[in-house]
Amino acid sequence: MTALLSDIQIHRHAPLKTWMGIGGKADRLARPASVTQVAACIQADADALVIGDGANLLVDDAGVGQLVLNLSAAEFSQIRIDKSSGAVRIGAGALLPRLLTACARAGLAGIEEFAGIPGSMGGIVKMNAGGALHQIADVVSRVHAVDRAGQLVVLERSEIDFGYRCSGLDQLVIVQVELALKPDDPAVIREQLLHAMERKKQTQPLADKSCGCVFKNPTLTSLIPGIGGAGMRVSAGLLIDRAGCKGLGVGSVQVSVQHANFFNTASGTTTEDVFRLIEQVQNRVEKRFGVELETELVIWKRKL
Repeated sequence: MTALLSDIQIHRHAPLKTWMGIGGKADRLARPASVTQVAACIQADADALVIGDGANLLVDDAGVGQLVLNLSAAEFSQIRIDKSSGAVRIGAGALLPRLLTACARAGLAGIEEFAGIPGSMGGIVKMNAGGALHQIADVVSRVHAVDRAGQLVVLERSEIDFGYRCSGLDQLVIVQVELALKPDDPAVIREQLLHAMERKKQTQPLADKSCGCVFKNPTLTSLIPGIGGAGMRVSAGLLIDRAGCKGLGVGSVQVSVQHANFFNTASGTTTEDVFRLIEQVQNRVEKRFGVELETELVIWKRKL
């Protein structure tokens, strides 16, 4: 059965919840309850955007004009685990911390190093989130998505062009993800989760109003003494710190003094303040090291 957009409630001038707690509203927001309703939304607006947990998202102060899809319905929040095979099916709207807990209880290992990374599964896979040694691509076996023609597509791992913080899936609306995990002792997995979370607490401003990393870790094109050699991927936070940017602020947004690749917002912060701070940090790092930092944040700007 084909769903119609008229069957889906559209919210006008809807607030968009992000971890930064700033930004404008969506002119139109839909909460589709099924894949067929997602397809109907895409057929109505091929430029539709998708919001998950809002952990790595910066929204224009003026909001966005495209239809925004929120995949928080039960259909997209389910987690199905097959202990015997290690296969896990996760709705795109399911939050990563919930998945980590479910897999630990089931005795399935392979994602415990992602503890402390915020976000929903659709966004996690689309940006190929991870840490220094692991990325979600390591355990993805299959992705189910809706293309911009409103058609359901299923991609095997070999068909997905994963790279550093990218997947080649930007033009698709992910609706479900399949992972291949390995059996292990639940107690061991829980211990690894706790250790990973403790490392995050010690190095990142988890208690502050912030988001994920603002910039991608760049690959150096030439030797930078004390930082790394040509071809090495190095910490953006280290470069920002060495460029003297910790504590740098615009308005009420500030580069974290705990981890320089995080920006902390406060009451009164605007998205424009964040844009200006991004530019200042990029300019300082480029002037000091000749390295051009690329944002990891997803940025939604209103189309003119």
